[in-house]
Amino acid sequence: MIGSIGAAAAAICIIICTAALQVEAGGAEVKFKYEIKEFQVPLDHFSFLSNATFNIRYLYNDSFVDKKNAHTPIFFYTGNEGDIELFAQNTGFMWELAEKQRALLIFAEHRYYGKSLPFGASTFNASLPDHLAYFTVEQTLEDYAMLITFLRNDLPLPVVAFGGSYGGMLAAWFRMKYPHLVAGALAASAPILQFPGITDCDIFYRIVTSVFQNAYNSNCTTNIGRSWKTFETLGGTEAGKKQISDAFHLCNPIKNDADLKKFLDYIEEVYGNLAMVNYPYNSSFLAPLPAYPVRQVCFYLKDLHQNDADLLHAMASALAVYTNYTNSAKCLDISVNSNADESGWNVQTCNQMVMPFCSNGTDTMFRPSNWNFKEFSDKCYKDYRLTPKPYDIILRYGGRNIETATNIIFSNGLLDPWSGGGVLQAPNNKVDIIILPEGAHHLDLRHSDPADPPSVRDARNKEASIIARWIQEFAY
Repeated sequence: MIGSIGAAAAAICIIICTAALQVEAGGAEVKFKYEIKEFQVPLDHFSFLSNATFNIRYLYNDSFVDKKNAHTPIFFYTGNEGDIELFAQNTGFMWELAEKQRALLIFAEHRYYGKSLPFGASTFNASLPDHLAYFTVEQTLEDYAMLITFLRNDLPLPVVAFGGSYGGMLAAWFRMKYPHLVAGALAASAPILQFPGITDCDIFYRIVTSVFQNAYNSNCTTNIGRSWKTFETLGGTEAGKKQISDAFHLCNPIKNDADLKKFLDYIEEVYGNLAMVNYPYNSSFLAPLPAYPVRQVCFYLKDLHQNDADLLHAMASALAVYTNYTNSAKCLDISVNSNADESGWNVQTCNQMVMPFCSNGTDTMFRPSNWNFKEFSDKCYKDYRLTPKPYDIILRYGGRNIETATNIIFSNGLLDPWSGGGVLQAPNNKVDIIILPEGAHHLDLRHSDPADPPSVRDARNKEASIIARWIQEFAY
């Protein structure tokens, strides 16, 4: 995969194929055609000694472009932790707005994700830790800057960056670091403050708990809170381990304490995922799910369960809403939690993206857990030979000190557990804050749906108006 770059070959674009993109819109699918292309980038943008290169993928759609317009906007999605086609399928608002603004659509794939692997199949080879040295936010943003420069081809074209979650963080940082290339950025559900010393480490779990408490009745979170002791009690015996394994139809039965911990970690993550994608319609972003999946989960937990056996089976039925809503899985594989690429993200949390999580076990429905940086750092070194830098992102991008930022929209849904690390107050009058009281994780970036709450429809209208203004100001 790694090649040598010549002076004249710094930007090579290769069309691979044309395909149909199915943009998820509630229960329906909206199809667009797009081209999958590749773009050659340096392996290390910041070295003057290495000429190694590899290709990143991007999706290209010019079906809305007005060929007579000398100022054609470029809508650029800053790809995040997964295959770029997954994000294109779940970012319908960009497609809708591109049609109105006659924009060129670009979805760029983040290095080390999808098929943009610098070292091919050996990229994540544990015996070759040096391969991870170029897996940083800065290298990624430089990839995007080079791609935009290539696409603009010296023409004065306004570029608007879009992104959700980590992609939203990248969109915001992209505008901050490359304002000469990016006219503005929509950073949806972007927790740029979810870092040490800025945001309380228990905020994520507190918001998840609140979402579950308000979904059906308070018995839901009471049952979940009690379930941890039930799982630990049952997991203390061979018969109990079998009970858990059978109730949840585990592909690999629990055999020891390590297996039990893996199972509990999996369930804990499921609760967070459910809160994030608590959308008002059927969706399949992280997993195939019904409308308002948290409410469906809590329906099975609406009655208090006093004994372990009853609670175990109620929990199994409830969590099946996430793990097997379509009834198509023969067993539950707890090594796969969602459609996102967790292997790459785990690496990033061990270099720059250090986001502390904790719970005191009383104010939330989660197990007690402390944030211990030394333990976390030791595990990172054991797994990847990486030593985390917990304050690196704050140093580079300012943390709360973003008073000089301009032309960024920070949108946050208050039902989204990541909103606790989001920007909820404008640092100046050049940054727009949009709050969605009824919104889950970057719901405003998704395709319009009749089931969308009023605050979501209103948010999209405001975002469209602000983006139109950026484009107008750039052109004139």
